[in-house]
Amino acid sequence: MAQLVVRNLEDDVKAKLQERAKQHGRSTEEEVREILRNAVRIEPNETEPLGKRLRTLFGDIGLEEDIVEWRGQPAEPATF
Repeated sequence: MAQLVVRNLEDDVKAKLQERAKQHGRSTEEEVREILRNAVRIEPNETEPLGKRLRTLFGDIGLEEDIVEWRGQPAEPATF
């Protein structure tokens, strides 16, 4: 098994890790291992564009088309 040394870790971060470990009933070292395991295990999911997700969420109230996404475009003020 490999070893990893983390230098210059802020005292408050160490204290928070110790508290988190205590809450989970394990050592600080085991808590850090679990955090690292989860960090490399979780891959970002490719999600559908926001417009499609909104249509899915609100389709039952009449939204039948995707909302066009304008990434990188300046926002226009809302008109009422």
